[in-house]
Parts: sequence; structure tokens; C-alpha cells
Amino acid sequence: MRVPADLPRRRNRSASKRIGNRGRVVLIAVFGILLVLFFSARSLSGFYIETLWFRSVGRSDVFWTILRTKVLLAVLFTAAFVAVAAASLAIADRMAPAIRPAGPEEQVLERYREVVGNRHGLVRLAIALMFGLIAGLPAAAHWEDWLLFRNAVSFGIDDAQFSTDIGFYVFRLPFLNYLVNWLFAAFVVITMLTALAHYLNGGIRLQPGGRRVTPQVKLHLSALLAVLAVLKAADYWLQRFELTTSTRGYVEGATYTDVNAQLPALQLLMLISVLAAVLLFVNVRQRGWRLPIIAVGLWLVIAVVAGTLYPAIVQRFQVQPSESSREAKFISRNIAATRAAVGIENVDVQPFVPGTIDAEELEANRASIENVRLLTPSVVGQTFRQDQGLRTGYVIGGATRDLDVDRYEIDGERQQVVLAARELDLDNLPLNSWEGRHLAYTHGYGLAFAPASRTDDEGRPLYVAVDGPDNDLGLERPEVYFGDRLGGYAVVDTDREGGEETLDPNKPSYTGSGGVRLSSRLRRLAFAIYEGEYNLFGSRLINDESRIIYERDVRGRIAKVAPFLKLDADPYPVVFDGRMVWVVDAYTTTSRYPNAESADTRQLPIESGLRSSFNYVRNSVKAVVDAYDGTVTLYRVDTEDPIAAAWAKAFPDLFTDDSEVPAELREHFRYPEDLFRVQTNLYGRYQLDDAGEFYTRKLAWSVSQAAPATQIGATTAASVTGDGLAAATVDPSGRTSDPDTDRFVPYYTLFENPTTGESEFSLVRPFVPYSTNDERRELSAFMTVSSEPESYGRLTAYVVQGPSPDGPYTVAQKTSQRFSEELTLIDSQGTKVVFGDLQLVPVGDGLLYIRPWFLQQQATGQQYATLEAVSITYNNTYVKGATLGEALNELFDTDLDLGQPAPSTDDDGETTTTPDTGEDTPDSLLEEAQAAYIEAQQALEEFDSKTYAEKMDEAYRLAEKAAALVLGTDVTAVPSDPGSSGSGSSGGAPTTTVPATDTTDVTASGDATGG
Repeated sequence: MRVPADLPRRRNRSASKRIGNRGRVVLIAVFGILLVLFFSARSLSGFYIETLWFRSVGRSDVFWTILRTKVLLAVLFTAAFVAVAAASLAIADRMAPAIRPAGPEEQVLERYREVVGNRHGLVRLAIALMFGLIAGLPAAAHWEDWLLFRNAVSFGIDDAQFSTDIGFYVFRLPFLNYLVNWLFAAFVVITMLTALAHYLNGGIRLQPGGRRVTPQVKLHLSALLAVLAVLKAADYWLQRFELTTSTRGYVEGATYTDVNAQLPALQLLMLISVLAAVLLFVNVRQRGWRLPIIAVGLWLVIAVVAGTLYPAIVQRFQVQPSESSREAKFISRNIAATRAAVGIENVDVQPFVPGTIDAEELEANRASIENVRLLTPSVVGQTFRQDQGLRTGYVIGGATRDLDVDRYEIDGERQQVVLAARELDLDNLPLNSWEGRHLAYTHGYGLAFAPASRTDDEGRPLYVAVDGPDNDLGLERPEVYFGDRLGGYAVVDTDREGGEETLDPNKPSYTGSGGVRLSSRLRRLAFAIYEGEYNLFGSRLINDESRIIYERDVRGRIAKVAPFLKLDADPYPVVFDGRMVWVVDAYTTTSRYPNAESADTRQLPIESGLRSSFNYVRNSVKAVVDAYDGTVTLYRVDTEDPIAAAWAKAFPDLFTDDSEVPAELREHFRYPEDLFRVQTNLYGRYQLDDAGEFYTRKLAWSVSQAAPATQIGATTAASVTGDGLAAATVDPSGRTSDPDTDRFVPYYTLFENPTTGESEFSLVRPFVPYSTNDERRELSAFMTVSSEPESYGRLTAYVVQGPSPDGPYTVAQKTSQRFSEELTLIDSQGTKVVFGDLQLVPVGDGLLYIRPWFLQQQATGQQYATLEAVSITYNNTYVKGATLGEALNELFDTDLDLGQPAPSTDDDGETTTTPDTGEDTPDSLLEEAQAAYIEAQQALEEFDSKTYAEKMDEAYRLAEKAAALVLGTDVTAVPSDPGSSGSGSSGGAPTTTVPATDTTDVTASGDATGG
């Protein structure tokens, strides 16, 4: 028999079991963590990338301030809910009756208590935390309201009804409303949870017999209900201030019914709510719930009768029968508030008496005539793209195909110009692989730039070189890495052989500080996970010095840096200090300005940040984004705007002071078109001071109907009258709005101020008398706003005195009728006339309507357009000439020379090119054309855009002459090849009567690169 000590030890099965269980728990935990990391990998990498991006633009303060604010709100609101809910549930447990009557209900509840056991505290906390997260986390979305609440400033203006500073409505009221509503909803949930806890503890019994609610439970629930009543009283108190944005009356704001019916009802309901709270506490000593039920019933009756029925009766039977007198005081308030809210309170009103124009006045106002813009951006966009695209992979105007108007000094003369960035065309890259899209073709290059008031003798723009050897504007950094609506990402400074593709071989690879350095494997992995692209991690072409450039849309960059600003729809490029920058107008808005009318934004561009509901707006910030390194600078140009001041307090380092704007850059700030549309939409009615005139609208204006670009026809309006114009709409309150007809789009121009005689780069928009069916189309006034640094933002309304001339729509209609035969003939030959901007040009005491005509080629499928003619309307007289000077001379029987030679025409009025029948032969001409073409390609390789344009134009002309010699007849001129920029004298366009022949797009030849 063996000694027990010699026997093998028995294994401790319980210990092994515990170790095994722990191992499984650890494995499960590790697996769970890995699973969470897998599914949240993109979110985590996105957060990491966001921190890198904000650091790269020097705006980490914005990122962390917003994040801290969101976390703070979520934590505070969650903690508040959890604390109150847990305390209330703990009180409910303490109030649990010691003796519970037996019965079926008690048997069911006993099973619940057996399950919970001694874990009541844990259950309470878990329930409170679960509902707290549901209630508290959404508070993070109100970070803007909280920051404005904390950093509120005074407007220095009190509202007319409550004599309270407007800053309270804009900064305090939004967050207070949210807080009171949140507290009310939270206490409703807490009350329900508390009642359920009392039921589970036996304090509330549903079965008949005995006391259903113990006194302690009654006290507890009464206290909670009393808190709800007090919160509702606070809500009614805040609703008083909400009346200042009411839409019940003839105008927005607190009107007669709001002040005399709704406001007393709210005050009464506030008292009833407080009374209900008192009754709930008194009822603790009473049997039953009679007093609270009476209080709630009384509250419901008063809420329906006084809060809803009574105001409706007052509005219908007191206000509507005598609305003009009842609402007069409130209309006056609305006029004053609206003018101040949208910045139209200081409009300079000037009388304009249309008179006659003679030859002397034409000569005296020569500058205003020479500055008439002949190039219309919306029409010549395709021409710019054909002429200045240069190579495959570029596009003029980016994704929006947008051309902009600005002013520059060219050859010592200040001129308005049409320009656009030559951006990356991601849809048409020569190499569409991952390497091609992200490593090879990374940027656009330079600008397409042409004076707006001149063309060559074929009606094409006279392009000016802004980069390359003949750099007239000093653009030393023409690369465009950041653009308008440019998406995707690019990786620069890589080990790719040859580096990035560029038009200029003298320009090295990227040397800027834009983007994020891929200096570690972790960063590359994060970007690879976030973009879902392994090549960002695995490509051998990417090194530690490479940089990834993303968020390349300039509006997107600004929106991330300052998400509380509303952005204009139209970023525009500016050549400044040897670089190209994008300027974007940014707005501060609110819909809570007391008694002000909401803006009419129906016809703003879809992309506009002002396409929203607001009744206060300021263009407080000019955002500038460097096209090369993406640097974002926010210039706070309106130091009087309280909203911008509040944001400046919240983000002390975000804005750059207006005094630091470089003078050269300020000269290119434009008054934003979106804002001017909003202001003119309101000014047509709010130019009236008298409440009675405002009510009748007899003297009100509407923005003029748009002058169609082709034929007078249908509009985009939903309800259209027989002549193509829309009828007015009436809302439920009885307010009649302007018909939703297409309205005259403001245009930029160098406007000669009739009062001062000075040239101002301005926006112009005309008005016609208001009519419900848009039948009034005569000119009532026109408004301008200056973009000059010394007079920036000055609004001037020129009010027509005496008989009103025709408005733009009528002028366009009569022009179509006057020249209908010519239009029909041209349209029947594969071409189409497209009208440019109809411009109002004051000359002396008279007013001219000047409109360029463009010939758009249809037969070849090319939509490029060339200037065909210019029409002028004056005192109901309509003329058309090949040039502006020719039309003026015909209209006024003078010989004014504007330096615009017209092309030669044959006996039928058709523009012709006369072949040179000297010693030239078709072969010699073709040889010369080929030589010119080769020189053009060499110039392109050297990025000499000016020589390229001249040589391509020469090659095309020589080829045309050769064709004429071969045919032995005159050849009708066609617009120059799409690849030619054209050159020559400024001025008129030939009258083309045959469609263009199909030509080869020479700009696409050669080794095209996208940059």
C-alpha cells in the first residue's frame, strides 16, 4: 500500500475551472475589442485625420473648441438627467411601503423584486444612465447656440414691443428655449419613470380596494408635476418674445392680434401654470386629485380658448375688416426693423430724369461707353474653354464652368475683365489610373483672362497672358491645387519619375506647406483606411516627405474652419502678390431679428448659403484661400456686426482684423451678388416710408423681369400668364408676394455715377412698378452698389422722374420683334443668336440700353460663341451695329470713333475674307500655316500663352486663305478655330450667315497633361 504522500496530487478542478473561465473571458473581451476596432476603424481614422487637417491649416483651436463644447454639453445634460432621475428613483425606493397587501398584482411584482434582489441601486443607475444618454447626447448639436449664449454682445438697439436689446433675441433666446423645452421633456420622462418605480415598489396599486396611492407617493409625484407646471410657465414667458417673429399679420413680427390677443393669452396661461403648481402642493393635504385635475382642465380650456380661438377671432373680425388702420403702427415697426436688418436703411436716393442725348454728350461720356461690357460670362464660357483649355486635363472655371468679372489695370488703363481659373478636370484626365489621378495630375494651371469690353475682329476675346514669359499681371505661382468644387485628393512630392505633370517644365514639384505630411506609417495607414485605398499605404512612390492634399474645394475648407458662416455661391479668383487666391464672401445671418421681414431667396443659386430662412444678414467676412497651399484667412471686414463680434469672442484667433487687409487685395473685393439680390428683393417694397402706402403697394416696385437670352418665352415659374409671366401668390395670412417670374440678374460693370461722374465697379439691378400679374414693365428705378474700397457697400437708388421708359423685359421683347427676320434667318442656317447681358448705361441726362449679340455655332456640336453685333435702345428707337461705335453712330448720326474697326462685308452685308491673289499659292500658304502651327506648339511647351495664341491664329488665317485660293471664290468667314485665342483690334463682330465648318481642336494636340 502506497503512502499518501507518494500518490500523485489531485488537480484542483474548481481552480482549473476558474482559470479556464478567465481565459475564455479574456479571449471574448479581446475579440470584442478587435471587433469594435474593426467596425470603428474608419471613424477613428477620420477623427485622427481631422486633427491633422486642422493642425495643417493652423486652426486646431477651432477643432478643439468645438469638440470641447460638444462634449461639455453632452456631459452636462446627461449628468443633469442622470442625477435628477437617479435621485427621484432613490426617493421612490425609500418610499416603498413596508407592508404590501396580498393579491394577484402583488404576486407579479414580487417576482420582479426577486430578480432584482439587492441590486436596486445598480438598476436605478443603469436606467437613469440609459435615458440620460438618450436625452443628453443630442444637446451636443446645439454647440452654436451655447457659444453665442456665452459670448453674447449687445446690438445697441431695443425692439419696439418689449424694449429689450436685440442681442437677447439673437444670442440668449435660442439656447433658453432649448433649455426650457429640454427640461420639460426630461421631467416628463423622469415623472413617468418615477411613477413606474412607485408601482413596482407597491406605492401605486391598480387593483381596486384600499388606498391606490400612498401619501408619500402623492407628495413625490405632486412635486414633480409642480416642476413641470413651473417649466411650462417659463416656456410661456419665453413665447412672449417669440411673437416678434410671428407670421400671423400683414407683415412679420408682433402685429395687432399678437400684441392685443396672443400676448395677454400667454400672460394668462403663465399665471394658470403657476397656479397649477401651487394647487399641486396644496393637494397633498387633500384626498384625491380633484384640485390638480381642476387646474389642468382650466389650463386646457384657457389654452384652447384664449391661446387659439380668441386670437383667431380678433384677427378675423377686428383686424381684417380694417387691416390698414389696425396694423399701421406695426407696419411702421416692420419697415424700420427690416431696413436695419438687411442693411437698406441708408440707401442714397437720387432722382433720374431721362432726357435727350446728343453727340457732345456722347463724347463727354466716352469713358462710360467704352467701359460697356461686351463679354457675357454665361455666354462666352465655352469660348474660353475652347480657346484657353490648352491641354487635356484642364477646364476653365472648374466644375461649375463659371467665369467671373473683376477689374484690373491693363496697359495703364483700369478695365473690367472676364476671368476664370484653369482648374483640374478630374473627369477627363489623360491617365485615369490611381497614379494618374492622385500622383501625376495634381493641379490646374493659371488663369484665362480677357478684357470685358473688347474683342478681336472676329468677335472672340482678346486674351491677356497672366503667366509665363510675358506675364502682364505678375502671377508667379500659377499652380491651382485648390479650386471651386474640386474634389478628391492629391499626393505631391513623391518618388514618381518625372514628378507631377505640369505645363511649365521650369516649375519644380510642390514646394508649399499645404496638406498633411505622410511622415509615418501610421498616418499612411489612417489615410488608407479612411479613403478605402490600399495604395496610400502600399505605394512605393510615396515617401516620408510626401504630402497629401485633400479638402481641395475652397468653400469646403472655409466651411470646416468656420462652420457657423454662410458662404456665397460664387468664389472668384484674384491675382494678388504674385499668387492666385480665391475670395469667398461669407455671411452671418439669423432668423430672430424682432419684427423684421424674412428675405426672399427663391431665385438665389442652389449652392448659396443664403438659400435659407433668415431676416438679418451681414457680409461680415471675406474669406481668402490660397490656390497653391490652401491657406485660409478670414478677414472680418464688418466690425459693426454683433454676430461676427460674438464669434470673434468665441474664437479669438480665428479672424484677421479688417485693418490688416492688403490694399492690393482690397481693390478686388466685390460686393456679393447674392446679398445684393436679397436687398433689392426687399427694397422694392421697403423703399416706402408711409404705412398706408406700404399697405396698398401702389407705389411699390418689383425687381424687373429678366430679359431672356433668346426668345421671349416660358419662364420657370409654376403659374404663368399668357405672355410668359407669372402671377402673384397669396399666403394664408393674406400677404401677396411678388410673382415668381425670373427676375433680372444683377451684373457687375464699371458704372459711371450720373451724380459724381466717377467710374465705380458696381452691381446694377433695375425695378419696375409692382403688379400682381407682372403686367407693369416700365422702368421705375435702378439700384447700384459700389465695390470701390473708398465707397464699398454704398447703395444708391436712381428713381425715374416723369414718364417712365420701357423696362428691360419690354426692351428685350421689342428687340426680338424689330430684328425678327434676321434672327429667323440666322437660326435657320445652323447657328443661333444668344443675347448677352442687357445693360443700363446712363449717358448725360439720357439712358441707353446696350446689349451684345453672340453667334453660337450649332452645326459642329460646338457651343462656343463669338460676338456678332451690338444693339442699342434709346427713346423707343432700336438699332444694331457690328460694333458698339457703329450702332451709336447710326443711332445719333455722328462719327464717334471708339477704336473698334468693323470687319469688311460684301454687298449682301455678309462678312467675307478676301483672298490674297498676289504671289501667294495654296502650297506656300499651307507651308506657312504649318510653320506657324509648329511655332505655336513650341510656345505651348515653353508656356508662352501669348505667342501660342498669336501663332495659332496666324496658322488658321493662312489655312483659310489657302482654301479660298483653291476654291477660287470668296469664302464666308467662320469663327476662328476653337484652339485659337484670336488677336487684333477691339470692337465689333462680323455678321456670320453660314455655319462653321468642323475644325480640328488644335489645343488638344501634342502631349497633353493635366497638372
